[in-house]
Amino acid sequence: MKFLDLRTSSIFILIAILAFSRLIPHPPNFTPLLGMAVFAGAMLDKKLLAFIIPLAAMFLSDLVLGFHSSISIIYFAIILNVSIGFLLVSKFTYLRGFVALFAGAFIFFIVTNFAVWLGSSMYSQDINGLISCYIMALPFFLNTLLSTVMYGLGAFYLFDLFENKFIKSV
Repeated sequence: MKFLDLRTSSIFILIAILAFSRLIPHPPNFTPLLGMAVFAGAMLDKKLLAFIIPLAAMFLSDLVLGFHSSISIIYFAIILNVSIGFLLVSKFTYLRGFVALFAGAFIFFIVTNFAVWLGSSMYSQDINGLISCYIMALPFFLNTLLSTVMYGLGAFYLFDLFENKFIKSV
């Protein structure tokens, strides 16, 4: 019995490439991490690995980039995005993938900016402060959304090509 089959190995390689691309200079919030998380949740058969691999990839890239005080919120948002990916299992279409990736980026926006509002003195601790926090974060959301959809759909497409060319023919 092999530890990793060709399919799982190719998924790991795609996740590693996505994680590594986090280290390349990029605009603020234009990273592959959410697309990577949704992809892992949708494609990895072993659900525990679907959580561990993106979190490990994040941790390894954070060793290079550095840690910050709200890193736990980011990791929590990744866990939520992996869970969104679970909804795509055996039902994947590019439209569903797009919707899942959009939802993942939106949830990331809601969760992380709520944490900013809650843990920061930059905004008043009332509904007006919360709304202001979300409004100020909107420019970053566009980058998050674009990168999540681009990297996520790119990963699904590359895997689909690889699977049809190599895995199904083996």
